Amino acid sequence: MRAIFAVPANAQQESSEMPDAVDRRILNQLRLNARITNSALAREVGLSESACLRRLKLLEKSGVIRGYTAVIAGSDPDEGTVALVQVELERQTEEYLTRFEAAMRKHAEIREWYLLTGDGDYLLRLQITDMDHYARFHRDVLSRLPGVSRITSSFAMRSNRKP
Repeated sequence: MRAIFAVPANAQQESSEMPDAVDRRILNQLRLNARITNSALAREVGLSESACLRRLKLLEKSGVIRGYTAVIAGSDPDEGTVALVQVELERQTEEYLTRFEAAMRKHAEIREWYLLTGDGDYLLRLQITDMDHYARFHRDVLSRLPGVSRITSSFAMRSNRKP
């Protein structure tokens, strides 16, 4: 038996639950086109405009949607070189992680990073123009990031992304 709850339309419902099927449809549409109008988004996911906007705002407020990004000419992985850099820190304490991540945020070349399990502490994706750019970035930035004990780099020869 399934319980059904009525929630007033103006209620500020917040949930710590994972996104449901409707939220996932909203997120999938936004992945395809983050500039979609609320009206078109509502039509695509089968909601009224007000219900769609309410869900969108909750996804933003809860941090599921952390922002919207424009892909700028020159930032495409097919333009320039992508370096995948594995970094090991001296220690993996909260202080070291916080300092390291704060330092990474200051550099446009570092497009994204992942805190890892297993070998290495971080995997960074860099967007660089060429090998000279990488050599300068390695010397002037990567090797000087707080707490770094080892850097291992690989370079993408080809990329493929889902739409």
